[in-house]
Amino acid sequence: MKISPESGIIFTVITTLLLLVLNTGSYSNPEPSAEWKAGVAKSVITPEKQMWMAGYGFRDRPSDGTLHDLWAKVLVIEDTEGHRAVLVTTDILGFPTDVSNRIRDRIEQDYGLGRSQVLLNSSHTHTGPVLKNALVDIYPMDSDQLKLVEKYTAQLEDQIVRLVGSAVEKMEPATIFAENGVTRFQVNRRNNDAATLHRQTELSGPNDYAVPVIKVVNASGEIMAIAFGYACHPTVLNHYKWSGDYPGFAQIELEKAYPDALALFFQGAGADQNPLPRQTIELAEQYGRSLSAAVKRVLNEDMRKLEPTLSTAYTEVDLALTGHPSQEELLEMIQERSGYQQRWAERYYDKVEGGKPIKTEYPFPLQVWKLGDQVVFGLGGELVVEYSIRLKRIFGQDIFVLGYSNDVMGYIPSEKILMEGGYEGDFSQMVYGLPSKWTPDIESVIIHELIQLAEEAGIPFYNY
Repeated sequence: MKISPESGIIFTVITTLLLLVLNTGSYSNPEPSAEWKAGVAKSVITPEKQMWMAGYGFRDRPSDGTLHDLWAKVLVIEDTEGHRAVLVTTDILGFPTDVSNRIRDRIEQDYGLGRSQVLLNSSHTHTGPVLKNALVDIYPMDSDQLKLVEKYTAQLEDQIVRLVGSAVEKMEPATIFAENGVTRFQVNRRNNDAATLHRQTELSGPNDYAVPVIKVVNASGEIMAIAFGYACHPTVLNHYKWSGDYPGFAQIELEKAYPDALALFFQGAGADQNPLPRQTIELAEQYGRSLSAAVKRVLNEDMRKLEPTLSTAYTEVDLALTGHPSQEELLEMIQERSGYQQRWAERYYDKVEGGKPIKTEYPFPLQVWKLGDQVVFGLGGELVVEYSIRLKRIFGQDIFVLGYSNDVMGYIPSEKILMEGGYEGDFSQMVYGLPSKWTPDIESVIIHELIQLAEEAGIPFYNY
């Protein structure tokens, strides 16, 4: 039988339709793409009673009110293999080592999450509470205030551990994105005089204006978490009212704009960076809006989608200290100094006279995460900006660098700052109660150890 061209076309169309019907299942129900899981939780950590505030040595009395609440916030993520990481952000000056260790030990005991998987970051607000065994020589507290500090510290530890559990319980499918934004209110305080800044036509000194942003979106397409950072001291405010300073205002702005999202701020390598000018609430609000605007811009533009693979690594490297003053030098300081310097000298004089051991090195925490292709470095202490700049030269400009992570035991100066001297290099260790400044090799030791840690986490480097 001869088939006409028209009949052939009709036959082909019918056959194609039949094949589509027979294979409908494979087209209408595609396999879901593998994604992350994520969970969030938050809790107010504003002290209920008037307490001594952390950050400024000139304060002479406890707090007297609240500008806005302080928060602890948690983001837990999990990749397709079940590997988890926990980011904890807090509106406090910093975690002292014993507090950090207790929190992380309890998280490991309760939830099976080890040191490499938990990153405790503090915003370093100077309008937050004093914690137990933190900057012990700075605050002239009486016994009642010391008891309040001890009680608050224990409550904070409990809250954070519970928050991690709450976030784990709330985990749901999610997609994660990352990108860097920019804002420019940080000023290198070592190279620019705050008193004459209004007359300057250009700024001096190294800076890193990056605004790292992580966006977590749930299966419904709603933003559930916004983790963002900046490298700048939260020292706009120096009054006696609790607040998160400019990071607190930035988080408030973002949670107003995205009511279903949790906004978590993490501090970067901002130890030598100040928000200038400062000292008014209006300026703190202005910098908060500037930072939140930078984050919003990133959220609304194309961000890199992160593949659901996670690797984490952690170590502690011993950083050497140069030694402590002699008994004669300490006695001279006791007689000639006042305030925290005198209390520091008295404490070490008693140790030397009593034959008690004095630290010659300090275990410094280093942490690396790799979320898809997004690299995150977490370093302890008050980290100066040169570390961020150098790490970006080695690992690329897209990396995120967090200071004030897991243990804030003092300033972490670069080799250049140690040579130049000044507060960050020569005197700040006394504020934190350390016996002396760091040895000149501190920067090379940290960078070398981070490169080894990055290799362990499968992270390539470009220049060294």
